[in-house]
Amino acid sequence: MAGLTKQEGLSSPVSVSGLSYAYPAARGGNSRLALNHLSFDVSAGEMFGVLGPNGGGKSTLFKILATLLRPGSGRVRLFGQDTQAARGTRKRMGVVFQNPSLDLRLTCEENLLYQGRLYGLSGRDLARRVDDALGLYRLEDRRRDWAGSLSGGLRRRLELAKGLIHDPDLLLLDEPTVGLDPGARKELWDHLGRIRGSRKITILLTTHLMDEAERCDRLMLLHEGRLTAEGTPEVLKGEIGGDVITLETEQPDTLLAGVRERFQAEAARLGEHVRIERKQGHSFIPQLVEAFPGLIRSVHLSKPTLEDVFIHHTGRGFWNEGAQQESRGT
Repeated sequence: MAGLTKQEGLSSPVSVSGLSYAYPAARGGNSRLALNHLSFDVSAGEMFGVLGPNGGGKSTLFKILATLLRPGSGRVRLFGQDTQAARGTRKRMGVVFQNPSLDLRLTCEENLLYQGRLYGLSGRDLARRVDDALGLYRLEDRRRDWAGSLSGGLRRRLELAKGLIHDPDLLLLDEPTVGLDPGARKELWDHLGRIRGSRKITILLTTHLMDEAERCDRLMLLHEGRLTAEGTPEVLKGEIGGDVITLETEQPDTLLAGVRERFQAEAARLGEHVRIERKQGHSFIPQLVEAFPGLIRSVHLSKPTLEDVFIHHTGRGFWNEGAQQESRGT
């Protein structure tokens, strides 16, 4: 890559500015805006998460970063070069898609060999990398087994080995633990931890799972194609500035109006619940119960989570958010 050293390129492996993307209109319909003026940067060596519900734009963003889609408008730079112009950037990226990309009729070893050859590797160097990968991902004893005979967790490990066979500077992971049981999910994250400990690699992943987002150095919340918040998990949760009180009631509108009028509290309705953000929430609960006898069926007090951050910024619940009522006044 003329004019760009590896060190310079790694100073900002991913830089997105004003990115928008709309899918063409179906017959008789309207175009669908999937990404709306998105801007963010990922630093070298960082694990950066894109957290959002299904339909929020994560898959579209991932395809653009993986150079499978051209940006509709705005600019996307990988290692300092525009994705449209820099064919060489693909050699510096490893990509693990949500949908499996293994050839199930090939053995584990053959999948890795063919992947390495696609990146120009050959001979002793490729053989050594395959051996190292099979050892690192604990697949040595399955070397000559068909990929189709592996469990879901082992297939995901082999996918990860494929994505890293050429020693990339940037690893893109799309919903990396989808379909895995808890044990396999933990194992995959252990492998990612070992990768980060053994090499300086930048990881960008998309997820809709809160516990995975918590593992990231920094993350952004993506909602309806917009960046709604960005920062470390702790900083984002700290924005709420107190406890979260959730009140279950059969008359949410009545209770919501009463809480706002009597206590001038920041409250919102989510479905059949009233949600309040309040410092020293434990001391506020007795006042609520006393003020609204018979209206409150149950009370839940918790410290802020990333789901609360999402609600705080969007006024909607994270799960099945389309069925949730939009909060009023948040």
